[in-house]
Amino acid sequence: MITVPARRVKQFGVEFYQAGLSAKDIDRLVKFEVLGYSGGPNGDDKAKGKKTKPSRARVNWDSLERRISESEAAYQRPVIRRKIDELVAYYRECKDAGTLPPIPGAVIITSEKRFTFTPVGGHHDIGLLQIPEEHGVLRVLDGQHRLLALHALSQAGEQLGLDVPAVLFDALDARQTVELFVTINAKHTRLNPSHIISLAGRKLYPDPNQALAHDVIRSLNEDDTSPLHGEIKMLGTGRGRVSQAPLAEEIVDLFETVEKIGGGARIQELRQGAKRFFLNYVKAIANTFPNAWAGRKYSIKTGAALRGFIRVVPDVMARAKEMRRDPFEAHAIRDAIKPWAERLRDRRFETEGEWKLKLAGGTRGTVELLARELRDALR
Repeated sequence: MITVPARRVKQFGVEFYQAGLSAKDIDRLVKFEVLGYSGGPNGDDKAKGKKTKPSRARVNWDSLERRISESEAAYQRPVIRRKIDELVAYYRECKDAGTLPPIPGAVIITSEKRFTFTPVGGHHDIGLLQIPEEHGVLRVLDGQHRLLALHALSQAGEQLGLDVPAVLFDALDARQTVELFVTINAKHTRLNPSHIISLAGRKLYPDPNQALAHDVIRSLNEDDTSPLHGEIKMLGTGRGRVSQAPLAEEIVDLFETVEKIGGGARIQELRQGAKRFFLNYVKAIANTFPNAWAGRKYSIKTGAALRGFIRVVPDVMARAKEMRRDPFEAHAIRDAIKPWAERLRDRRFETEGEWKLKLAGGTRGTVELLARELRDALR
């Protein structure tokens, strides 16, 4: 256990603590982590395929990144190298000048293990806080870049001797932790909407439609046989052309529509076969419009176009059933949408052709216009 002076605070039944942690304590106790599925934590540069310029702040990135874990159980966004570089440089300026504190605001830290608080001097809310002395017992909810920059200086042999003000929670469950994270970041620092989608379906609240939409999109992005393999910006980062958030929004709307119109049995059938259907559906679309899908001068692999295709899923499935086929089966889907090849053709998606002309109504209008054309072509 380490013991630090602290103040106990209570707000609407939730207790937390205000304390100061030394840079040495932070290095020993804090676990740095980011939400991710594969690859390294440096989503800001690596995911975009950029070569990183040598850091003017001389941060040892290889060493720093070994301290950052990546998992689906985390909630932090990918690390932004530029931000850490700037913070390291700022900390050094503050040290040299001696006129400003480099970290005047509190970082917010959580723990899955409970602390022990002992009041002193007859005060109910002032005392000593005991924190389990275990590596990784603390996790950063807000201020991860500030603490990573501090850790980078420590790795470089620069001991600043700082005390960092911290707000510490030890009584939040996983849902409350993520909800607080989104509350802090969604407005003030513009947390990427795709990042929120991943958190919402699995952690923020138990929404089966959000969760399934997330799983479908992730499958399309990660399956080696998917025509959208690596093309979707999961968490809002990566080299893909399509953001996760608008696709998830459209898929959730689809599930809600099917449940409202078709009832429990229909939505249950779709939920069970959703990943299989969408993989086969995207393959069928790519086969139906081969030139547009492979060409660089087409807009078929954009959020607006893909949303249009998602919007007509009930019509595609109904068409397959009219043909007495399994609506989840690849050949059935391909046969159902075959009229699109004859009536719309690849040129419908030429960026400087029809697509550009029909963008006049904006993205929302473009989605609905394409969906209407797709439905009409099926009849």
